[in-house]
Amino acid sequence: MERDSLFGKTLSELASVASSAGLPRFGAGQLAAWLYRKGATDVASMTDLPKAARGFLEENFSLGASDPLSCVASRDGTRKYLFEPGVEAVMIPDFGREGSRSTLCLSSQMGCRMGCAFCATGRMGLVRNLSSGEILNQFARLPEHNELTNVVYMGMGEPLDNLDAVLASLDILTSPWGYSWSPSRVTLSTAGVAPALERFLVESRVHLAVSLHSPFPDERASIMPIERAYPIEDIVRIIRRHSFEPQRRVSFEYIVLAGFNDSPRHVAGLAKLLNGLSCRINLIRFHRIPDSPFFSPPLAAVERFRDALSAKGLRTTIRASRGEDIEAACGLLSTNSLPLHSYET
Repeated sequence: MERDSLFGKTLSELASVASSAGLPRFGAGQLAAWLYRKGATDVASMTDLPKAARGFLEENFSLGASDPLSCVASRDGTRKYLFEPGVEAVMIPDFGREGSRSTLCLSSQMGCRMGCAFCATGRMGLVRNLSSGEILNQFARLPEHNELTNVVYMGMGEPLDNLDAVLASLDILTSPWGYSWSPSRVTLSTAGVAPALERFLVESRVHLAVSLHSPFPDERASIMPIERAYPIEDIVRIIRRHSFEPQRRVSFEYIVLAGFNDSPRHVAGLAKLLNGLSCRINLIRFHRIPDSPFFSPPLAAVERFRDALSAKGLRTTIRASRGEDIEAACGLLSTNSLPLHSYET
């Protein structure tokens, strides 16, 4: 019988474990400290726990954390890691004018069932959800763990399609008893799962990024099937209903597809949809996937599109493309060593 994993449990879950092990009330804090601050690799190393309690934990639980299986490096310094059970995470170094940053792009699912036409992960279909421990393992066991400045839930999967595990991982990542990261260093990206979005906005304080890609419902639905269930206009209304602290940012991701969503009509549509909303638009170059009908416009055309949006009062930036040569750039994660699965539309 497979043992339950300790890594990835919240403080309340660890309190239940501590009680079962015969530990006092502060035992949950001791377990959390070993798991998330001291980086314990086994139960035996938790030396401030009574021997009987350690024996109980070793018999009934596994630590549940593991090192990456492989790594491939890009010419630009980006590194893509493969973790069990077939999950990719990307470490992106950035040595810009504002100082050095290292961002981890981690996954919340193995595969994805959203079926977005511009994304290789969607072609896998949803294989399964990751547990909170499997999500956090990409963070904790990253070789560059101590260098990280930011974490983005933008890898494989739709985070709000695995909400319980994602919220648990965010709790551990940002709580004082966990990794004690500031929520302002963390961003979650979603295609817009409306019911889960409401809960996410209430129960977390991390940044929000919404995959937009077109302001027009029919056009967006043609590349993002989720539009039929949860229209982008409803997603924007949900965001408007919530008050955001100054340090919590809302952004909209916009992959620019030549001749499809980069016209003056789209500039006007975006200005209407986002009118008065404090937000940022991140323009992203499209990275080709096999058999795709889409292409990325030249950089000059993307810059003109950015300038037109800025002229409408929309704060707009162009995100630098990183790791394309190792299939680590936006929309390319697919665990190529695994068979592809059919996906829902």
